[in-house]
Amino acid sequence: MIECAQYRRSMLADPHCDDAELQAHLTSCHDCAGYTERLLSFESRLEQALRVDFAAKDAPVRGPAATVTSIHARRRAPGSLPRRWLAAAASVLLAVVIAGGLWLAAPGPSLAADVVDHMAEEPQAWARTDVPVPPGRLEKVLQESHVRLKGQAGMVSYANACRFRGHLVPHLVVQTDAGPVTVMVLTHESTKTAVRFDEHGYRGVIVPVPGHGSLAVLERGSASIAGTKTVDAVAARVLGAIDWQT
Repeated sequence: MIECAQYRRSMLADPHCDDAELQAHLTSCHDCAGYTERLLSFESRLEQALRVDFAAKDAPVRGPAATVTSIHARRRAPGSLPRRWLAAAASVLLAVVIAGGLWLAAPGPSLAADVVDHMAEEPQAWARTDVPVPPGRLEKVLQESHVRLKGQAGMVSYANACRFRGHLVPHLVVQTDAGPVTVMVLTHESTKTAVRFDEHGYRGVIVPVPGHGSLAVLERGSASIAGTKTVDAVAARVLGAIDWQT
């Protein structure tokens, strides 16, 4: 399923793209529908601003009128511009400002995409094992983000403090009957609602934690209802076990 970030980048490249997936996202996303309306309005204004008829203005003037024109030209204050030129320049400037706003409104890579990209950096974390991470190691990783596990989060087989979006965050792996599930404690990343994602062979959910950022929980492999239930169960269990120190 296409996300807002991908949709808006595609529309900036081609506002009239009729791709079926893009159209499906458009009909289901109120925010992107408004964004598209503003983008198409900008394109229309830009086209009108650039429609300046210079032919009549630039045509050579002959006969007596030429002398009058020459006199008026000399009387014009230095640096002055015809009103049509000023109007055209103002229109183009307005178009540039609007375009800048639309560009800034188009989000960069989504949080989910960055989480998935991070997975490629630590493939060893996905090993199935019944060996838990040493308690001292787990405690140290959590302390660096000012959190600790006060309850039973499940058997944690991997713990590392990872650099993510400019901050050190705990990257944990919890072993389940369905396989390993990754948990990233993102104390510096906030989201208003839970966000489900399915990208590049990974699927999961980013859960908001009011006042404490968010929690990214994901698995890899074929998508399934059982897998979704496993991810949700681990998310709930870890959230219940975390003691937020900040």
